[in-house]
Amino acid sequence: MTGRSIELRRVQDAAVRGKTVLVRVDYNVPVQNGEIADDERIRSSLPTVRLLREGGAKVVLMTHLGRPEGRVVPELRLDAVGRRLQELLAHPVCKLDDSIGEAVASAIESGAPGDVFLLENVRFHREEAMNESSFARELSRLGDIYVNDAFAAVHRAHASTLGIADFLPAYAGLLMQREIEMLSKLLESPERPYIAIVGGKKARSKLGALRDLVHRVDEVLIGGGVAFSFLRATGASIGTSVVDEDLLDEVEDVIESAEELEKMIHLPGDVVAAQALEPGAETRTVKARSIPDGWMGLDIGPETIERFAERIAAAKTIVWTGPMGAFEVEPFSGGTRGIADAIAASDAYSVIGGGETGDAVSRLGRSKDVSFVSTGGGACLALLRGKSLPALEALRA
Repeated sequence: MTGRSIELRRVQDAAVRGKTVLVRVDYNVPVQNGEIADDERIRSSLPTVRLLREGGAKVVLMTHLGRPEGRVVPELRLDAVGRRLQELLAHPVCKLDDSIGEAVASAIESGAPGDVFLLENVRFHREEAMNESSFARELSRLGDIYVNDAFAAVHRAHASTLGIADFLPAYAGLLMQREIEMLSKLLESPERPYIAIVGGKKARSKLGALRDLVHRVDEVLIGGGVAFSFLRATGASIGTSVVDEDLLDEVEDVIESAEELEKMIHLPGDVVAAQALEPGAETRTVKARSIPDGWMGLDIGPETIERFAERIAAAKTIVWTGPMGAFEVEPFSGGTRGIADAIAASDAYSVIGGGETGDAVSRLGRSKDVSFVSTGGGACLALLRGKSLPALEALRA
């Protein structure tokens, strides 16, 4: 994928007046007590929705929420999402009770240009995640044109992200275009030194990315729970820190690949440890390679923050995916805050890989101090690894 530029068919170039446009968005947002806890993903979709409305189209929005696994789960219905979207859009939103069927088709058919409809959670149908052609065809019958604006789901080959493009003219929404534009800078000719900062809870979710990234970047800084599998693989004593034991051979392979490519992998030298992950827990700052028995590493330590900050200051291009510790629980947010501050102070082109990292940067008030915060964690990583993303391929010009 990275050998050629990513040119997409743009929604701006579609003839939408008088048409019904099906738009795949990503409204997989946190809902607490029936209210949206973080509406950033909804806000990110508004430019495309407004463009279509102003262009004289009926707009039909499709999204998933959570993992209902093909069942109707009441708490994963999209009523709260619809209410919040209506507030942000300052325009009525007709939230429907299903995503396919005669009642849904009839409601949309009776609408007028400029109307906005929100289909029910597409993952209530098991055929969605299986990318069954029959379900994609049923969705396609609800509109004339398909727009994919769900970058965070573009690595999923589902009916509403991929299959539907077999039946309708497909275009990239404004958010999708923006994501590809900003991430392409890391694919085509990144200014060097180019460093990757990788954290998160477990090595399992990041190992594939690390295997590919060592071929693309100059250095890797590893923190979070991921670091303990690397430390363990190199013979460290890590107490009760989380380790993916069955992946240690693969971790060693990544380390060997980096050595063969003469790429530096930087691991923590010290960590903040505790006997339990609890707010206000007693902590010790200890050497990362000799964590006491009964203690677990839960954040990178001050010496590591300082050393990582030096590497960040020397970089020209930075991608960061995964917090440096259990940032959501005090007193284990210092490492993530320190890295965010170092990136904010850097002149490098910096990309935050969405997901937990985007949430952390937002909580720390640093979103505006980096070059770009992607809306997709897994999708961002897949693209930067050079993986082929079928849902994105379906939008190519």
